[in-house]
Amino acid sequence: MTLLVAWTAVDTHGPASLYLASDSRISWGTAATFNYGRKVFAFRNWPDVIGYCGDVLFPSIALNQIVELADAGLLFSPTSSCKQKFQSIVDKLNDLFREYPKLHSGLADNSLGIIHASRDPVDNSKFFCHTISWSKTRGWRGEECLLPSRSKVLFALGTGAKEFNENYARYEQGVNSGTSRAVFHCFCDSLANITDPFVGGAPQLVGIIRKPQSTAITYGVIYEGRKMFLGVHIDNLRNFDTVQWRNANFELCDPQTMERRSNAQPQPDPLRRP
Repeated sequence: MTLLVAWTAVDTHGPASLYLASDSRISWGTAATFNYGRKVFAFRNWPDVIGYCGDVLFPSIALNQIVELADAGLLFSPTSSCKQKFQSIVDKLNDLFREYPKLHSGLADNSLGIIHASRDPVDNSKFFCHTISWSKTRGWRGEECLLPSRSKVLFALGTGAKEFNENYARYEQGVNSGTSRAVFHCFCDSLANITDPFVGGAPQLVGIIRKPQSTAITYGVIYEGRKMFLGVHIDNLRNFDTVQWRNANFELCDPQTMERRSNAQPQPDPLRRP
C-alpha cells in the first residue's frame, strides 16, 4: 500500500527543488507481492511530478494517461498556473473515475492518495504541492501544503507513513536536520528497516528544480549495489549517462562505477541503521 513522500529543498533564495519518492511494492493482500511497480511520474514537457499510493490499478492507468495527455499539449496551456494544472488533473481524474467499475475493481474497499507538485511557468522560484485522496467513507478530498522556509517533508502518505514519520523525528534531531538530503536519508533508512509488509522494493525518485525552463526529472537510484530506475534494476541495459543518478545518501553518482562522483559533495548519513 506504499510509502509516498514529498519534500522541498530550500536555500537562501527560497525553494530550490521539490521531490517525490516512493517504494516499489505492489501487494495482493498478504498472498503475493511484486517489487517493481511504478508509482511516481515525471512530466517530460512540464515542471510537474505526480505519484500515488493505495489502490494500484486505477491510478497506474489514469496517471499514465494524464501524463501523456499533458506532454502531448492536450491538458495544459503554456501559461497555465500550478493551480490550473492541478485542476486540469483533478478534472480528468474525475472523468476517468466516473467510468471506472468501482464495485468490481476493489477500489470501493481501498483508499487512494495522489500527490501533484509543480513549478510556476513564469516565476521559477514558486513551487506548489497538493494532494487529492479518495476513500470509501469520505469520497474525494484535497489539501495544499504551503512551502516552508526550510527544507522539510510536505506530505507522507501510505501505510508506511507512520513508520517514516516516527523515523523522521529522529532525523530532525540529527546533524543533517533541515536539509533535503536528511529526508531522503530517512526515506531509504525507513524503507530498509520497515516492518509494514506492504512496503518494499527499491526507492523511486522524481523531482523539479528552480532552473528556468527546465522540466521534471526522473532520477536513477543506486540502491543495494544495483542501478534502479523507477523501481526496476537496469544493470544489464545501456546508455546510463542519459540519466541523473543518486545513491541512498542523495549524492550524485557515476553510473559506471556506482560511486559518488569525484566532484560531488559528500553527504553521509550518520543515523542509518545497519
